[in-house]
Amino acid sequence: MKVLPADKIREALNILAGEAEVYAPLVRGDVSGYIKWTDGPGDELALDILNTYMPPKHIVMPQTENMYKFIATGKDAQVTEIVTAEGPRIIFGIRGCDLQALHALDLAFLTRGYEDEFYKARRQDLAVIARACYQPGPACFCESMGVDRLNPEADVVIHVLGEQGLAWEPKTPKGKDITAKLQGILVDKEVALPQAADMKVKVDITGLSEKLAGMFEHPVWDELSSRCMNCGVCTYVCPTCYCFDIQVHNRGEAGNRFRCWDSCMYKEYTQMAGGHNPREFKKERFRQRFLHKLQYFNERYGANLCIGCGRCIIMCPNEVNILEIINKLKEVQVDA
Repeated sequence: MKVLPADKIREALNILAGEAEVYAPLVRGDVSGYIKWTDGPGDELALDILNTYMPPKHIVMPQTENMYKFIATGKDAQVTEIVTAEGPRIIFGIRGCDLQALHALDLAFLTRGYEDEFYKARRQDLAVIARACYQPGPACFCESMGVDRLNPEADVVIHVLGEQGLAWEPKTPKGKDITAKLQGILVDKEVALPQAADMKVKVDITGLSEKLAGMFEHPVWDELSSRCMNCGVCTYVCPTCYCFDIQVHNRGEAGNRFRCWDSCMYKEYTQMAGGHNPREFKKERFRQRFLHKLQYFNERYGANLCIGCGRCIIMCPNEVNILEIINKLKEVQVDA
């Protein structure tokens, strides 16, 4: 098996960064996320931590992105389209849960007769080097959501071997091209892969999507939403939340239209121009988030929108726990 020695990992990232933008799990200050690799003094590679606080979705869906710009003079207007051309990029060290989140975003933005050109431009030249996950954390339940954490569907799969470095397995033609760039530092070596620990947390979602179809008006939503503060932190750290708003910025005769992340947990998200709001109250916004995760997306795309990374459980300031919610929804009785 190919092995990238531990003392060659930074060199490998620098080689790849010479031909593509490379995003790796890094810790900078109090924040961890998939950050552009520069090999600077602040680039602390974090392959040993479970999951970064911030997921990699910003790589394909930036928090803010311009859509077009314009100049309006009197009754005349000139509109200039903004073309996204990112070029080759690599995500290094992504785990199976976050990789499945990318596949979910692909379904939303690239299928069913609709292609988001901004998303497509960022996704099409993206290569993925995923790391097998052998030690799930106390809030992880990815396998219950259908994630393959040991052999994720990536261009290259790496296995962290501690002081020996990384076992390296190219899986696709794109992965073989990446591997060829590192042939000078990869070595052939017989290694034993780590033993995978069992998932500490499991949840059964069998039949839940179908059951939720009859629970829109169920009183259980009042109970489940009682602790939620609608702060929205769950939607920002979630790797599959993709709600966005579209705004215009004007300065004199010139301006631009841009889109930015938004959240279904905010009242303003569904506020209409005439004042009506179909999700006026907290319960309705809370219900929307979990029905989207557990029912609506599954009905449309045949896949789960929750990928079991556990970030929302860890980050919620009021201990709203999606595992408890799933179990409660499974328990309640629904009138036939």
